[in-house]
Amino acid sequence: MKRDETEADTRAMRIDPDLAANGWEGATKVEGARVHREEMLWPGRIMSGGQTNAPKPADYVLRMNGHVMAVMEAKRAGLAFTEGRGQALDYAIRIDARFAYCTNGLRYWEIDRHTGAEQEVDAVPSPADLWARCYPTGNAWRDRFGQVPFETDGGKWQPRYYQAGAVNAVLEAMAEGERRILLTLATGTGKTSIAFQIAWKLFQSRWSLTGEPTRRPRILFLADRNILADQAYNSFSAFEPDALSRINPKEISKKGKMPRNASVFFTIFQTFMTEGKSGEDEFNFHAYETDFFDFIIIDECHRGGAKDESTWRSILEYFSPAVQLGLTATPKRKVNADTYSYFGEPVYTYALRDGIEDGFLTPFKVRQMASTIDTYVYDPDDEVVGGEIDPDHVYTEAEINSKIVIPEREQSRIHEFMDQINPRQKTLVFCATQNHAAAVRDYINQIKDIDDPHYCERVTANDGALGEQHLREFQDNERSIPTILTTSQKLSTGVDARNVRNIVLMRPVKSMIEFKQIVGRGTRTFEGKDFFTVFDFVKAYEHFNDPEWDGEPLPPDDPKPPRAPSSPTGVGPGDPPEPGAEPEAKIVIKLADGKERQIKYIATTTYFSHDGKMISGEEFMHQLFGDLSDLVEDEDHLRTIWSNPETRVQFFKVLADRGYDNDRLEDMKRLIDAPNSDVFDVLAYVKFTLVPLARSQRASAARDIGLVGIKGEMRSFLEAVLAAYEIHGVDELALSKISDFLRVRYGGTNGAKNALGAIPDIKRAFMDIQTHIYAN
Repeated sequence: MKRDETEADTRAMRIDPDLAANGWEGATKVEGARVHREEMLWPGRIMSGGQTNAPKPADYVLRMNGHVMAVMEAKRAGLAFTEGRGQALDYAIRIDARFAYCTNGLRYWEIDRHTGAEQEVDAVPSPADLWARCYPTGNAWRDRFGQVPFETDGGKWQPRYYQAGAVNAVLEAMAEGERRILLTLATGTGKTSIAFQIAWKLFQSRWSLTGEPTRRPRILFLADRNILADQAYNSFSAFEPDALSRINPKEISKKGKMPRNASVFFTIFQTFMTEGKSGEDEFNFHAYETDFFDFIIIDECHRGGAKDESTWRSILEYFSPAVQLGLTATPKRKVNADTYSYFGEPVYTYALRDGIEDGFLTPFKVRQMASTIDTYVYDPDDEVVGGEIDPDHVYTEAEINSKIVIPEREQSRIHEFMDQINPRQKTLVFCATQNHAAAVRDYINQIKDIDDPHYCERVTANDGALGEQHLREFQDNERSIPTILTTSQKLSTGVDARNVRNIVLMRPVKSMIEFKQIVGRGTRTFEGKDFFTVFDFVKAYEHFNDPEWDGEPLPPDDPKPPRAPSSPTGVGPGDPPEPGAEPEAKIVIKLADGKERQIKYIATTTYFSHDGKMISGEEFMHQLFGDLSDLVEDEDHLRTIWSNPETRVQFFKVLADRGYDNDRLEDMKRLIDAPNSDVFDVLAYVKFTLVPLARSQRASAARDIGLVGIKGEMRSFLEAVLAAYEIHGVDELALSKISDFLRVRYGGTNGAKNALGAIPDIKRAFMDIQTHIYAN
């Protein structure tokens, strides 16, 4: 009977046969059609402890020629056939599938997202029917692109839904004859992987400017930094080695000419803008015919390549016959309007907020570090070591370290963030100047607890090849040294380091665009990385209040670079210069003796809210107050939940699903000035304004009341439990901890039975003492 069917029965007996009958599977399967069952389209936002608030997998995702056609949600035959409508539509919107279906195997409901039409249908239409509805106008190149599967390295890698969407959007634009194309995707979302898949499909389908599949295309990957070009070159390793060519000054000098015998070429603007042998009016790129390249990928295209005033623009104009694809993380703003004017609106966009909510990027929090010496006015007790001080001038954050140097101030900031971070976690420190970055590096190495002399290194333009080596070692996730890099401008972009846990801002961040880009340095995911922290000493968090803040990191504008000179070494013309020459003479102040000990810091934390906006700790508490209203009835209900380790674990899971993971709740302790309290006290304070108690107070009360009448070894056992709770917190009260206590104290279960009695009695005592910990 229908009411006895499970969902699995309905799928196997009703839905799957319908799909097979319509050409999706089985003997009549249409070439290019794919059915993916139970597909987890995104992992879900990263929470503390490595957990995610993962959504349910999509029951069916239907694809044709690599394009998502439809999402279908199945329910058992005994339920209404539109029961899964909301979930199917949500998934279809998220992955941009045109059609959403829901069914109970007996009836089918269709939603066409393009037209808004909804109707009952007999079954999911055939692949050919859906393809024709999505693409009513035939296109030979669209069909050829669709016949080339994604390169997955034998199934080891699969494109994320947005990566596949971006690839298909670019290829569709090319099939329609567009010549200037733009992709806007947040830092860390895999733009280089997307570029590779596009190049792979063009190469395998033999697309070229001829319009006919008669030859392989010639593709140019153009970046503005050597490290970006090198990363891209390594990412295209699925191509045969002789199909790739890395154009750099050393190779040009070695061969005496520009390389031509390859299919995919990688270089930087500066190499192409180096003067060739023909004279100062001839640049290296003039060695190629204007139609030599069929397809050009411009990485970080907002940083000069498309600007009308940029000398680099001449490269793009020279190769104007080529289809040109711009890659950027920058939504349209006044500062990059010329980029959008050149390429047009993006054919696909994926923002940082999307990446964090999907779980493809790491969430972050911002620690706002206000101090009593954020500005400086001369004090006659201080010593002017160098330069001439203006006694009446208020030296602002922007002037300190550029006009005036106060070593003790910087050292106090270093002590402050070094005391708060795990010293073995990879950290980027952004400094005001290259000299400032050197001073910060030197002081960190003076006070470090790690013996290695390379623990902290500076990476700036002046560090040249050695700095690049330090950066490569920092990026290596198998290496722990160097652990901290200091920089001024250079590392705000182009650092593909997945395990960055801390970003420290010790220089003003002039624009929201630059702030977003710096935040993007930490968003890449890594095993065990639940979040990263931005330590903000310079009030950069104020950019969150800008109406343009939308969660998406934006790269900063670099100053227009000078024409790069010829260089046979390949070192130098790969990195933009540090902005502005540093003055030789600065005012240097030595604070009066003991004055540095009077510097105080007040830290507050900014969080992501449910809707992806950044909110203050106070706003976060108000949000928690509202959510608790749905979860607990009164104070006694909360105590009952928290006193039972089984219900407490479930309550933690509910809180985590709503965005209140352990780390955030721990932060709330500091916010209510109760760092040694229990999470219970945070919730009780927020909801019922109860005065927080320290864990030591709760443990003491439990000893006085809960241990009355308990003697001998059982009392000693429970004393140990209370001591562990007092020191380490509520995690020591989990049922899973019982076995740890028994193993440590009694060698295991058998020894515990001899000392304490039956295991059920031990468990009961372990749970009973918790009612006294949380008693009123």
